[in-house]
Amino acid sequence: MREEQDLSALEDTIGYRFENRELLKQALTHSSYANERRINKTENYERLEFLGDAVLELVSSEFLFQRQPRLPEGKMTKLRASMVCESALAFCARDIRLQEYILLGKGEECTGGRKRDSITSDVMEAVIGAIYLDGGMEHAKAYIDRFVLSDLEHKKLFYDSKSTLQEVVQGKLKKDLEYELLDVYGPEHDQTFRVQVRMEEEVLGTGEGHTKKAAEQQAAYKALLQLQNDSEGAAKQL
Repeated sequence: MREEQDLSALEDTIGYRFENRELLKQALTHSSYANERRINKTENYERLEFLGDAVLELVSSEFLFQRQPRLPEGKMTKLRASMVCESALAFCARDIRLQEYILLGKGEECTGGRKRDSITSDVMEAVIGAIYLDGGMEHAKAYIDRFVLSDLEHKKLFYDSKSTLQEVVQGKLKKDLEYELLDVYGPEHDQTFRVQVRMEEEVLGTGEGHTKKAAEQQAAYKALLQLQNDSEGAAKQL
């Protein structure tokens, strides 16, 4: 009963009701959960992820083709890759708290699988595949447009934050940038890293994550927001 309530809550969030709810359940089922319960191998999310990946590539390609009429093929390919990469999809999935609904085996749960970008992004693609099978391309495209391709400027700032910050600080301000690990805490299987990013002696931002790379990315994102606010504040005073 609780599982059905959870699925219903997720349907409310994504704005789509499944005719065959078993497809949604399969999209949320990690192989560790299926193996523990001796479910047939094909009933985890991997096949749906394969299908969802193809649907996502088509929809995002059409999106770029229509929105970027002057962009050459090579640059469209590069931009599409950044839009639907693992960290970008995981970021989108967390916007709808998708990770809370993933069915994980006990071992995978204990080792932090629910917070792992690789799993969360796979499930995001599996849900796309499930919607496509259940309701067709129109509904799958609506889901992608709403939860993956919306607010791209904000999302791009997040998942490109380290490279963007480097361009701003070293390219425009001509100053050095340094990341410093401040702390690591939590049990060994579920550690949290705390990092700060400095521009010479000035702390620009701090971030936390379950990998050092994720913490650095969050620190860079906060630094970019701070620099953006400082720039807007200075402009208003002129």
